[in-house]
Amino acid sequence: MKRRTAREKAVQCLFQIDMADVSMEAALELVMEDSEEDASYLHFLVKGVLDRLQEIDAEIQKYLRGWRLDRIANVDRAILRLAFFEIMFEEDIPDKVALNEAIEIAKLFSDEQSYRYINGVLSSYLKARQTANA
Repeated sequence: MKRRTAREKAVQCLFQIDMADVSMEAALELVMEDSEEDASYLHFLVKGVLDRLQEIDAEIQKYLRGWRLDRIANVDRAILRLAFFEIMFEEDIPDKVALNEAIEIAKLFSDEQSYRYINGVLSSYLKARQTANA
């Protein structure tokens, strides 16, 4: 499975888990239905986000500007959680790749306003992170 496909399916899993309170295994099974592809990267992404959910959500909340995480669209929350996971914990994924992938996935699953908002949140986080590391 290509990484882009794994990310798209990870967003779908995270959305299901958030909305329907299904288990990770059930969500993975649903998105992989009738697929023979290797889902190891997909599993890694979903498990990684869920294992660090509180830390990821706390970091996202700092950059929402006037919003609470529970008030943004569920699909946008899933996209942000995945992107923050990759940026915060995946050293082999360049920050710009995680940002661009999040924007492209938002264009696929969300609307124009949402992908711009996601871009703004992630860009603010990356800018603050760059300043802190300088």
